[in-house]
Amino acid sequence: MIRVPVTDYTFPTLEPEQSVLATLAIVEGHQCKTEEEVITAVGDAKVILAQFAPITRRVLEHLGKGATVVRYGVGADNIDLKAAKELGVNVAYVPDYCLDEVADHTVALMLALLRQLPLLNQGVQEGRWDGIQMAKPLLPLNQTTIGFIGFGRMGQAVLTRLKVFGCRFLVYDPFLNPDKAKTLGIDIADLESLLKAADAITLHAPLTEQTRHLINTERLALMKSTAILVNTARGGLIDPRALSHALNTGQIRAAGLDVFEQEPLPADSVLRSAKHLLLTPHLAWYSETAIERLQRLAAEEVARALQGQALRCPFPG
Repeated sequence: MIRVPVTDYTFPTLEPEQSVLATLAIVEGHQCKTEEEVITAVGDAKVILAQFAPITRRVLEHLGKGATVVRYGVGADNIDLKAAKELGVNVAYVPDYCLDEVADHTVALMLALLRQLPLLNQGVQEGRWDGIQMAKPLLPLNQTTIGFIGFGRMGQAVLTRLKVFGCRFLVYDPFLNPDKAKTLGIDIADLESLLKAADAITLHAPLTEQTRHLINTERLALMKSTAILVNTARGGLIDPRALSHALNTGQIRAAGLDVFEQEPLPADSVLRSAKHLLLTPHLAWYSETAIERLQRLAAEEVARALQGQALRCPFPG
């Protein structure tokens, strides 16, 4: 029977994959960390599943033209997409397995920071009861401007959740159709104008060579001193040193991060000592059902590849 190697995984079992592919292939679990380990594990397989293991040009050359890599998750940062395109290797991913979970987490971080909950909690723990002094200035949500940097399916899911609060919405996304923006009741803005006007900024852009450290010293300096920043997209969108400095000097009010340029977050990261920073361990995607959903959808994509069918979610480009 056909082999489908799983280069690496953090799930308790591979039972969902085995169930979906029972009549088509044998699922082989590995825990590869290096390029050489991946090459050894995949052997002559034509379809593989990968989570975080490096899928480099050498790995893709080994797989050969017509092979398919299915990546567990929303992005493909560990896959050399340029090489895959040049070598004729198909790449698929699962961009929608945790849409609701990440949107909920994003809004939870944003509301907690807009209402100053971490700061107020710390104050009460320290014996303070001067809430107004700790929290001011505090805008009502219906007078708050939310800025979206990137506005794909995740940004739109976050918008749906926030609309009930009556906020004003600004969006920076070069690919957003003006007619769609009008229908959604949002305003298109250039990046500089958005950074200057928003009370809260949420990042939903992909990580590319052009967007790495999109939020840097110069752009943080454009933000209001009362503004907050939330990132549940990709850690590399933010320069951590620039953000730490902006928080420690009061250049911006607070930030909430679920993703980091280096993960796990290093013990000596400048972010660990930054003020007014709410951190979660890249867990926005998580619910008990999301894990099973991810595995099942990835396995179903493998089944399509094995049967020569069109992939549901080929990676863009």
